[in-house]
Amino acid sequence: MTAPSTYGLSTQARNLQWLLTDLVEEVPGVNSVAVVSSDGLLLLSSDPGAGVAGEPQATPRPKGPRGASADLATIVSGLGSLTTGAAALMEFGTVKQTMVAMENGSVFVMAISDGSLLGVHATPDCDMSVVAYHMALFVGRAGHVLTPEVRSELRQSMENTP
Repeated sequence: MTAPSTYGLSTQARNLQWLLTDLVEEVPGVNSVAVVSSDGLLLLSSDPGAGVAGEPQATPRPKGPRGASADLATIVSGLGSLTTGAAALMEFGTVKQTMVAMENGSVFVMAISDGSLLGVHATPDCDMSVVAYHMALFVGRAGHVLTPEVRSELRQSMENTP
């Protein structure tokens, strides 16, 4: 993955993009990653065929869900909503993490402190504990940075990419 364009972005937004790129490149088995706001809007993406915030990649990654960041964002938002509703119905408190293992891959969803969600699509042979560990690191580092201003900036960045 090539470095994303950071022209005009704040230090916080650039740091989040760097953390997302690091997660995708350093964790074996991760196909794609999306950060979704609490209202379901895509904030950051590692869309296959595009870098963070839509920059082209030098080497394409394996395809995520239908190869589109919007699809992963939709899946992450839906799973987050479904599990939050289930936890409320069963009076289990807040949802920390959701993992769905399928025949040809896995989807992980982890809550970020501001209500945003981190979603990862991984290969079926990934080490789930390693993926979950690195997601927790991302959430711990990103949680205090995702202010309303940074979320708005990231949203605009995603909307302005081709």
